[in-house]
Amino acid sequence: SSLPGGLDCSVSFVSHVVGKACVHGRQKEILGVLVPQLTELTHSDCIWQRICWRLVEGVPERWMEAVLLGFVQSASGADALSRLLGNLVVKNKKAQFVMTQKLLLLQYGYTTAVLQNVLGYLSLDNLRRALLIKVLQELLETWGSSSAVRHSPVEQQQYISKAILICLSHLQEPEIESCRQELLTNMMAGVKCHLDSSLPQIRRLGMIVAESLSVKINTDGPVLKFQYDEDDETRELKSLLVRAPPGCDVSSPPHDRNERADAALPGELEGAEKPETAAQVVPDEESDAELDSDDELVPYDMSEDKELKSTKAPVYIRDCIEVLTTSDDVDKWDATIKALEGLIRKNPAATREVSVELAKILLHVEEKSCIEGFAMLRQKAQVAVLATDPVPVAQFLTSQFYSLNYSLRQRMDILDVLVLAAQEMSSKFCGKNKQSNAQKPCIQLLPESDSSKDWRKVVDERIKSKTRRFAKGWSQAEPDSGPNEFNSVAGHFFFPLLQNFDRPLSTFDLLGEDHLVLGRLVHTLAILMYLAANAAAVTTMGKVLLEFVWALRFHTDSYVRQGLLSCISSILLSVPAAHLLEDVAELLMETRCWLADVVEKDPDGDCRRLALQNLLLMENLKKKLETAPS
Repeated sequence: SSLPGGLDCSVSFVSHVVGKACVHGRQKEILGVLVPQLTELTHSDCIWQRICWRLVEGVPERWMEAVLLGFVQSASGADALSRLLGNLVVKNKKAQFVMTQKLLLLQYGYTTAVLQNVLGYLSLDNLRRALLIKVLQELLETWGSSSAVRHSPVEQQQYISKAILICLSHLQEPEIESCRQELLTNMMAGVKCHLDSSLPQIRRLGMIVAESLSVKINTDGPVLKFQYDEDDETRELKSLLVRAPPGCDVSSPPHDRNERADAALPGELEGAEKPETAAQVVPDEESDAELDSDDELVPYDMSEDKELKSTKAPVYIRDCIEVLTTSDDVDKWDATIKALEGLIRKNPAATREVSVELAKILLHVEEKSCIEGFAMLRQKAQVAVLATDPVPVAQFLTSQFYSLNYSLRQRMDILDVLVLAAQEMSSKFCGKNKQSNAQKPCIQLLPESDSSKDWRKVVDERIKSKTRRFAKGWSQAEPDSGPNEFNSVAGHFFFPLLQNFDRPLSTFDLLGEDHLVLGRLVHTLAILMYLAANAAAVTTMGKVLLEFVWALRFHTDSYVRQGLLSCISSILLSVPAAHLLEDVAELLMETRCWLADVVEKDPDGDCRRLALQNLLLMENLKKKLETAPS
């Protein structure tokens, strides 16, 4: 009221009140009421805009962060935030630090709407756009840092990726041209360190951001294109490249805005559909005329016809080996690879005679035709060979894991086959899988009338309500139990995998760049340890595995650390507690201190959860030993 009349007015007291309330955590209470009203008042009144600018500029520096955070979270969009704050980030260094560094690089718990508010605010004025370009460069430097990728939690990397995509949506062609080379350099470094990660989520984030950057950088030339699964998270990230209109409420998700946009144009959609419908009528009439002339020619029913296959699958194991190694007949090769697993399980004696040779062939065999599910067929045959003759085949596979001239894929295939065969051999019930796969017998009742159904239902419900059951018997016979075949051969699966992990080869370095295979190896050891719970060598296996974990406990890759923590769980669940305290009591206490440190300081959420789970297991073992009779 005073300002239009030419009188001076001060809002410094209000600035102090707002700052004091926000720094004590009352942003929602005060700004939840203040910001919506100021947004409406500043929409068409420049005097109110200047009042708001003075209000935030008068906030003391020690309270500026709390006030800005409240404004950013309460504002309905970037346009409203720009009217409320003005060029505060240009005038105030503290505000600039909070808006361009702390909210984007040092913290990651805010919503996508907050990111859109902050970055949209920086893009809406020419004085602030220089800060937007600077923010993008700093975000890309962090995104392209291999150290940040290894040590930052997945949630923070998602947050930074979203911020980069929102920045790209606000950049204009001249601005991209001015920093094209720097963007390209950061993109190449970032995509490399993301694709090197063992976590699929991190790899996919790198692919999406790299694709978006290449589209912006190379508008005319070729762009990067990766293959990955499309899900809700992927679609949300890609939708951030489409800049929302200035007046749009960014708090609503992108698909809601699309639905509103679709609903706003019903007339246009109907108009677009009508010509298409009209165009379809003419060909239908012509096709009817053609069919009328050929009414006498009735086509044969070929719906149940089957293709005649002249190629027969081999019936002997040695014939299969001959086909897989020497035959050029593609059809015969396909029939052999499909029938191989069944032949191995039907003829265990013949398989044992050539088990190592067959395992070697299956490890090296490559697909000759586009047979569906080739990798699964080959893996099932390998598992069948290993389960049929475990000792020599396991010795062969574990020796080949550290040999030269094998690809990383083949080494991981060896680990998968060892785990699947161990799971099959350690099955508690021999007939469990057969029963689950067999079709259950069913009784088909004659059709009844509705009235019979009703009275039968009423009677059944009355009987059920008045029947009192003290115990419920088995509904079906128990499957026959059998011995755990894995216990006697667990050492042949387990110990050779630990022999040479610290010896690099010219094509294979587990402790170096091949950390993905190291992660798979560690998870494999954890599973083998768990499956050997009742083996005679379980105590020795647990001791050796605990020493292995202790040597690698500070590994930088989160996937490897997750595997190491899974190994600790397997040791605690498989090895008797008394044996642990006798043989590795000191190392177990050191492991407990390390687990407590992981719970507090590890950046990966899954690692923290596994470490906490292990600490609880240790506490349970301790209580069990204390309550046990001496």
